[in-house]
Amino acid sequence: MHPKQRVSIPAFFGRLFIPLLSAISFAVTLNCAAAPKFVVTPDVESGVYEPGAKVTWNVVATEDGKPLEGKINFNVMKGGLTELSSGSTELKDGKAQISGSRDNPGTILLTLKYKAADDAKEVVARGGAAFAPKKIMASEPPPADFDSFWKSKIAELDAVPMNVKLERVDVGDTNIEYFKITMDNIRGSKIQGQIARPAGKHNLPALLQVQWAGVYPLQRDWVLGYARKGWISLNISAHDLPIDETASFYAEKNKTDLNDYPGIGNDDREKSYFLRMFLSCRRAVDYLAQDPDWDKKALVVHGGSQGGYQAIVTAGLHPAVTAFAASVPAGCDHTGKIAGRLPGWPNWASRTWQKKDEQKMLETSRYFDAMNFATRAKCPSLIGMGLVDTTCPSEGVFATINQLKGPSEVIIMPLADHGGDHKIYNMALGPFLEKQKK
Repeated sequence: MHPKQRVSIPAFFGRLFIPLLSAISFAVTLNCAAAPKFVVTPDVESGVYEPGAKVTWNVVATEDGKPLEGKINFNVMKGGLTELSSGSTELKDGKAQISGSRDNPGTILLTLKYKAADDAKEVVARGGAAFAPKKIMASEPPPADFDSFWKSKIAELDAVPMNVKLERVDVGDTNIEYFKITMDNIRGSKIQGQIARPAGKHNLPALLQVQWAGVYPLQRDWVLGYARKGWISLNISAHDLPIDETASFYAEKNKTDLNDYPGIGNDDREKSYFLRMFLSCRRAVDYLAQDPDWDKKALVVHGGSQGGYQAIVTAGLHPAVTAFAASVPAGCDHTGKIAGRLPGWPNWASRTWQKKDEQKMLETSRYFDAMNFATRAKCPSLIGMGLVDTTCPSEGVFATINQLKGPSEVIIMPLADHGGDHKIYNMALGPFLEKQKK
């Protein structure tokens, strides 16, 4: 980990964040009348421990504001993959305690399950903890030819003219210029997105927004809001698709051409779906870097989940990036199983239902691992992760952060899962972006 890395956890924020954390919970609604609610909190508010220390999770379970009774089953997993313990315990006056530990750097994940009756829907809740997170190491080094491979792919991209096409759209605000944008990418594909900027302004910071997983349209407000704050704001789709078609259009694409798109070419580095996606990010930065209105000082990339994945990759792939922000980033530590931990989305080498050679998938994944791009990223960063995130597990995210060469601010959200309450990170994002502008 870079010596200038700063870890931000709730205990460091003081009283401001204590009410916020107390309000975060994992709740499952069974129906409108009854909503069993489980709040699982570690005995150390930050969720961070030294190896060998014991974490005790305090479980509070209620339904319609009244304490729940009954048995809860649980297991504790090392790195989200290897079982350390399992058992059951009784809720007493709606409360229970469950403990766990590990003696080396990494994370542990508590999963508890509750059923009020045999015919009731099962409630699942989780608790997390990290042990010496700054010492969590990469599961594998980058491939020996990682740099030469990506140098050849960038050369392939550079051989394709950018061929920028802008379509101006009136958004009802004379202070903002908004365009739909297309650019050429490798092998006949296109980059499609949107860009907005303050009208008539020059010497502006630039912001590239990259998208989370799925097949969907882009919303104009995603760039308009940042343009109103003084940014040249470019937002690109992860796919070669129009950005503003009907919902049925994207639903059909999701069922057909882009069904399970993360698995396309995942056993061949020349055919991986992420090759085109990552080179889209590279070209988007090329475009911003040659914009005459760019201030040549701040060029920031940010996104969440798959967008966080692309943000890390772009920072490692393009030297013009001056900072990046990544919330619950995907794509971290594809080879995590080698180190006994659960890899992050898209579970690259674990997609056994595709009936492909697992070793080929594993080898290909190394060329597309955010962890390996992190070794090339030298700019400041803001990264947030949830300790109960099972989509993008925190241990792999920590391993990725620890490869970064630039100063990073790490936001640990001890009670957050992948799609839950990320207010702590979101509250840090605004100041981080303003700092980059200055």
